Amino acid sequence: MASLNVGNLGGYLREQRRHAQLSLRQLSEAAGVSNPYLSQIERGLRKPSADILQQLAKALRISAETLYVQAGMLDEREREELETRAVILADPSISERQKQVLLQIYESFRKENGLDVQSAASTENVSADEPPTAGGSAVEPPST
Repeated sequence: MASLNVGNLGGYLREQRRHAQLSLRQLSEAAGVSNPYLSQIERGLRKPSADILQQLAKALRISAETLYVQAGMLDEREREELETRAVILADPSISERQKQVLLQIYESFRKENGLDVQSAASTENVSADEPPTAGGSAVEPPST
């Protein structure tokens, strides 16, 4: 059997379909997509919309974001963020309020880390003659 190229969406879909032990016809029925259209997607002749990818992901029981990445609609970082949010929202062991609080904390950490990356980049541009700020933290922007 020839090795599949999973670097493209069609090959990846074919691999996922086979892993799920579904025929092309079974997947097309489960996803509500025509059999010929699905075949064209797998062969790389068609690029499906986000809605079609979502239907296929649901039928394959995989994350739609993973298919979006394969299709070039989403980058890996965005996928990871969306999947993290989805896992939090799907957790039945915590209340809706707890989910919202957890998402707010998650977002604040992401913003903080994004600012840290920017601060580190701007700190590299400061001359070596300048002493570091007290405590080694550059929370306040340098005065002009």
